[in-house]
Amino acid sequence: MKKLILASASPRRASLLRLLDIPFEVAPSNVNEALGATLPPAEHVREIAQRKTRAVVHRFDHALVLGADTVVALENAIFEKPNDAKHAADMLAQLSGKTHQVYTGLALTDTETGQTLTEVATTHVTMRVLSSEDIARYVATGDSMDKAGAYGAQGRASAFIQSISGCFYNVVGLPLACFWSLYNRLVGQSLWAIIPENSDTADI
Repeated sequence: MKKLILASASPRRASLLRLLDIPFEVAPSNVNEALGATLPPAEHVREIAQRKTRAVVHRFDHALVLGADTVVALENAIFEKPNDAKHAADMLAQLSGKTHQVYTGLALTDTETGQTLTEVATTHVTMRVLSSEDIARYVATGDSMDKAGAYGAQGRASAFIQSISGCFYNVVGLPLACFWSLYNRLVGQSLWAIIPENSDTADI
């Protein structure tokens, strides 16, 4: 059975994979995520996810490498991770009271055959109207700084979210149903084949 490699340093993505009790290794890609051309959000995350897998595949002979990239988009304007606290506050002010989209691109590569399959998941998120105190106090926690769109749906900012249409785990950073389907398509068998029968599930 080929080992699964997560080409990401994100602790949230690793935690989500652990929810499925899937054995895997982490091998951060450390790629430059800047794109020379402006792409629609769905194509942007697809390209970065593939870039991450390409940076890692040469390290493993008999493995499956999973790359992922997540962005928030408001009216097709891409919000990635904020540069500083002011940038984070500006993002949250723009998202306040509106519905935005969260896109996650997945790329799964078989290092033995070189075959790569990709998929993009989209979730619609509506935020309640945020007060200046909401924004200032949340940004002050530092929780914004490593997250696309300057918020984490699984933390304090969960109180900002009025409704979600689509996969919640996509908003956290790894759409699990999408990954399950992608694995099945590439490998030709279900993830149940590598999930232990008796195991403990970790919390996010």
